[in-house]
Amino acid sequence: MRRVVITGMGTVNPLGNSVAEFRDAMFAGKNGIGIITKFDVSESRYKVAGEVKNFDAAAVLGKMTVRKTDPFTQFALAAAKEALEQSGIVGTIESDRLGVCFGSGIGGMETLCTDHQNLLEKGPRKVSPHFVPKMIYNIAAGNLAIEYKANGPCIAVSTACATGTTAVGESYRTILHGYADAMIAGGSEAAINPLTVAGFGNCQALSDNPDPESACKPFDKNRNGFIMAEGAGVLVLEEYEHARARGANILAEIVGYGSTCDAHHVTAPDPEAKYVAKAISDAVPDKSIDPSKIYVNAHGTSTPLNDKTETTALKAAFGEDAKKLHISSTKSMTGHMLGATGAVECIACILALQSNTVPPTIHYSEPDPELDLDYTPNKAVQTELDLAICSNLGFGGHNAAVAFRKV
Repeated sequence: MRRVVITGMGTVNPLGNSVAEFRDAMFAGKNGIGIITKFDVSESRYKVAGEVKNFDAAAVLGKMTVRKTDPFTQFALAAAKEALEQSGIVGTIESDRLGVCFGSGIGGMETLCTDHQNLLEKGPRKVSPHFVPKMIYNIAAGNLAIEYKANGPCIAVSTACATGTTAVGESYRTILHGYADAMIAGGSEAAINPLTVAGFGNCQALSDNPDPESACKPFDKNRNGFIMAEGAGVLVLEEYEHARARGANILAEIVGYGSTCDAHHVTAPDPEAKYVAKAISDAVPDKSIDPSKIYVNAHGTSTPLNDKTETTALKAAFGEDAKKLHISSTKSMTGHMLGATGAVECIACILALQSNTVPPTIHYSEPDPELDLDYTPNKAVQTELDLAICSNLGFGGHNAAVAFRKV
């Protein structure tokens, strides 16, 4: 059986525009959520989000690329640049053995909104000729393949909020079964705009708390909705022997992947959590691992249903050992990056393994009697870790989990 490892990581997210910045801020428990600056929120009930900060797309990618791409693709290209540079795989692999599996929950929403306004106000001739190739959600995957001459499988994934984890998991399977020797995997999102915020808000998914220091409270008794965010995460997955032969720096190994569907409701998770638990269990084939050395980066959206469902799922997957797990929600710091969130949280898992540090769940102040596991409140914890699990749930009932270990 082929083994699959991680040899590169890159990110742009509300805590930083590189993996190093993200790592330092995450373990320090910094808050990347703030008042929305991308549009006037005076008439909006929802006023906070996790925005990417100090990101100069033109400086990173060039003005021509920026003109022809939506911000969600720009985030993807910037994160991929960091990941591919760290990996060093370019030039060491046949182009048809390098693939892409990358997604977005929504795609080019800024482009959609801008050109729709142009259509209404100025007529069809003012709709950009770049509208379609900027907006379609597969175009980030396509641009990544073009940039790195990846002639292998090029797959665009959209499983809502599970997209990033699904992309990593499907890349793992692609290499595992021999269809590629390396994959560029992850997710990206740039959807903080009036339309998307209103849409999520009106379906009662968002928190209306205007205070950035208390709006996102995963697993807390007073949680009342998620906080939208933006960003991208990219991981380079590679077959172990291929990576070793070229002397690559191996960051972690993927040991399992689970993918299921609740088939229950378009937005609400199944409260029985049977298939969330199955996805987690499928990602952990070795049941002998000491649960006190396992970190779970939970989906942890800060919604009443999600956090309760995840707690139920972890108890179903691990039984009494669930109380020994180290669990946290890094969304408490970043907000919810939708299609990007799973990829960024996979990176968080690897960083946790590398440093034997459990990131905190910040803004946790009042325990919920129904949620009785260890959610690592407010401060990072140093402890020996052998396994890290990234678990995500998406609208439509999509569930995905990927497990990593040290090499």
